[in-house]
Amino acid sequence: MKYSVVTMGILLALGAQLPAQAADLLDVYHAAQGQDAVFASARAARQAGEEKLTQGRSLLLPSVTFNANTTSNDVTIDYGTASPIFVSGGMRYNTHGYGINLVQPLFREQNWAAYNQSELQVAISEAQFKLAEQDVILRSAQTYFDVLIAQDTVQLTAAQKSAISEELEQARSNFEVGSATVTDTYEAQARYDLIVAQELAAASNLEIKRRTLRKLTNADVNELSVLSGAFEPETPDPADIQKWVAVSQRGNFQIVQAEAAYQLAEQEVARGRGGNLPTVDLVASYGSSIATGGVFGATDTRSTAIGVQLNIPLFQGGSIQSRWREAEANRERAGQDLENARRNVELQTRQAYLGVVSGIAQVRALQQALTSSESLLDASKVGHEVGVRTNLDVLNAQQQLFSTKRDLYQARYVYLLSQLRLKAAAGNLAEADLAGVNRSLR
Repeated sequence: MKYSVVTMGILLALGAQLPAQAADLLDVYHAAQGQDAVFASARAARQAGEEKLTQGRSLLLPSVTFNANTTSNDVTIDYGTASPIFVSGGMRYNTHGYGINLVQPLFREQNWAAYNQSELQVAISEAQFKLAEQDVILRSAQTYFDVLIAQDTVQLTAAQKSAISEELEQARSNFEVGSATVTDTYEAQARYDLIVAQELAAASNLEIKRRTLRKLTNADVNELSVLSGAFEPETPDPADIQKWVAVSQRGNFQIVQAEAAYQLAEQEVARGRGGNLPTVDLVASYGSSIATGGVFGATDTRSTAIGVQLNIPLFQGGSIQSRWREAEANRERAGQDLENARRNVELQTRQAYLGVVSGIAQVRALQQALTSSESLLDASKVGHEVGVRTNLDVLNAQQQLFSTKRDLYQARYVYLLSQLRLKAAAGNLAEADLAGVNRSLR
């Protein structure tokens, strides 16, 4: 029974158990896109970062405020005996009013710098999200292959346990008939006890890796597609480490983020410098006030004003100069962070490229070693039957064979991960690259 991506997404959203059909790497990745909490946090952070542009633009647009008031007035006038013309008395009346004020910035250097900063903040949040997109691809692959190598270890340990069990039974039989010493039995028993302990550890490790996969996808995965036996590693394209380094220096999102952070620090310096400059605003206001119950009865007063307002900062306790110096120091820090990001990316690119190249050599060497280990085991068994090899030789050959198989499986997974890390270092890791790896699974 096949499930569409939408159906699988619904199952994952409900935290359901995936069907018995084996899930592949793309299934796990798509589930992680919708369910991984780390990636969901990055997506929300990008949405929050996009609002910075609206906030920065608002500093260049008019601001309009409305106010209203109502007041009850009780005024008492006492002229005393010195003024016979005026009679003492009191007034009680109400006033109601409202007003609209508009301020349009004409020249504010700080506001323009803040607007430029908002554009850079959006660029930073976008670069951070791109890094999160690549990270969820890498974590999906890493978690997926961690489960596979844990499964391989469990299977190999079980096969090795079965082989040692046979050797143990044979050693006991040979000892009973007198064709072998008790030492052979002890050696086989010791190996059997050891493999039982290793089998328990392998099962525990597999459960942990499956729990990690569930944390990523929010679902229980019964079965995973495994690496095809016909898998063959491929050399990087281009096969030139310097070209990969050059591409990474232009496209890696760590560098893109650090460059935007440096430009942001430069705009903060400009913003601090703008604190010393005058500001010019267009101001306009309209107001209406109505008084009722006074000496003159009801009165209605209206006023309209429009003009240009100039403000010149003279002295604010040294805070403007202090913020300017702080911004310059932060710009220097951002410059050093940018240089550090460039160096780190170069190192990561070289490591990933060498990981791919050395992975190819290691896979091929282990494939040859596996053939040799199989031949050694066959020869050791034959030699043991004719009496030229001991039981210990057979046990050692078995252990070497299973260790070589485990190392070969792990080398394949490491090679595939190095391929993805190389693409991530260059800044062009995408789902298509994961699909290419997924084609190696069955």
